[in-house]
Amino acid sequence: MSEKYKPQFPRMAQMKTATDLRNYLTTNHIDLPFDDTLLSPDESPFNKPIQLKSGKTIGNSLCILPMEGWDGTTDGRPTNFTRNRWKKFAVSGAKLLFGCEAVAVCHSGKANPNQLVLNTDTFEDFVALRQLILDEHTQAFGNTDGLVIGLQLTHSGRFCKPNSHKKFESKILYSHPILNGKFGMPADYPTLTDEDIDQIIQHYVDAAVLAQKAGFDFVDVKHCHGYLGHEFLSAFSREGRYGGSFENRTRYLRNIVAGIRQAAPGLEMGIRLSAVDMLPFKKGPSSTGVPEEADQYPFAFGGQPNGLSFDLRETKAFLSLAESLGIQIICITAGSPYYNPHLTRPALFPPSDGYLPPEDPLIGVKRHLDITNELKQAFPELVIIGSGYSYLQEWLPNVAQYALRNNMADSIGFGRMVLSYPTMPADMAAGKAMVRNLICRTFSDCTTAPRNGLISGCYPLDPLYKKSPEAEQLKAYKESV
Repeated sequence: MSEKYKPQFPRMAQMKTATDLRNYLTTNHIDLPFDDTLLSPDESPFNKPIQLKSGKTIGNSLCILPMEGWDGTTDGRPTNFTRNRWKKFAVSGAKLLFGCEAVAVCHSGKANPNQLVLNTDTFEDFVALRQLILDEHTQAFGNTDGLVIGLQLTHSGRFCKPNSHKKFESKILYSHPILNGKFGMPADYPTLTDEDIDQIIQHYVDAAVLAQKAGFDFVDVKHCHGYLGHEFLSAFSREGRYGGSFENRTRYLRNIVAGIRQAAPGLEMGIRLSAVDMLPFKKGPSSTGVPEEADQYPFAFGGQPNGLSFDLRETKAFLSLAESLGIQIICITAGSPYYNPHLTRPALFPPSDGYLPPEDPLIGVKRHLDITNELKQAFPELVIIGSGYSYLQEWLPNVAQYALRNNMADSIGFGRMVLSYPTMPADMAAGKAMVRNLICRTFSDCTTAPRNGLISGCYPLDPLYKKSPEAEQLKAYKESV
């Protein structure tokens, strides 16, 4: 790693005791709560089941967040790399698999050429993936009691790259004064028509029908990370049925839900939501992230006009709408890894297209915790899943236990942590000590690799990736920057 990417903040692994962590937080004025000790399994909130209004029961309060590996075939089918990752989800011990994978609803909506797509041609592959989950979970735990499996449906909108790892084929809702230029689009780049949007909605409905036939318990109608569902929420300047007013900007969600209710009755839905957003960031002096220059920034859903602080009024209006539509499961995230990754996933080391953290990553963790808590208190009947915990590393269980004990969330989500340490949730639920040499250290290789056309995985810790030819290519790239 080049000199410019040496971390400015101490590594979490250096904080060996609760006193070490508390002293650091106090000295740096970071009010991040945690439990000094973990409860026994019979008392632990990790093992608390969650009863859904649908009648299903989620067997514990641990969740696997949807991830994509950039490792499918170009026609949208899984490969052995994909199946290996899904096996990790299955044996994790988490009883809620929130989406498993970001699956495109059509070819043109893919974020990369190797993203999975659910259609009639690939349907049997998804039947097999779900069965793989059931088989592996049964082998690990004896049965599938309390296991609830979802599938995240997505269209990548502004970030579509269906045919090339390098060339965007963006589908946008409005001209964004910063993002258009940042990602190589002229100001007059064509926007989706209302009729185009209607067709995309139909793709969602068609994919949901197939997901139900394949046996998935629910679909996640993705509204996060700068992808199309999220961009609708910031389409203040768009004219027509899908822009401007809150009613129009949420018409996309309402029409998808109505279509799924009619075509796939009984299929549950969830939403992964970027609850807040802010100005795009860029590399500044010494490669540290700085916000783009803007006098006003009216494009941040859940944000203030200054682009750097938050306003949850519309976020709460969105959750109220979701609740009125019969959607109970909501996963809270923030921002976009494409233009403000420190907001989305606090980390010490940036991906290749990122920047050094502009703040102590623990501040980012606290932000996730606080926003999730505020939304949980406002919507006690919703099942709220927290994310953004990976940076905590050894201390994840202690913060997660505090959050669950104090009703700050209903479930704790694991993303990249399970790529290196698939059974971390199971170990937490069983009261076992963490396996330190498996814990994700947020090196961001799992993002740098796909940003440069390679499959995503944990190159530092997972032998499957560490010993692969792609590892040498990734190493060479990192040494060159």
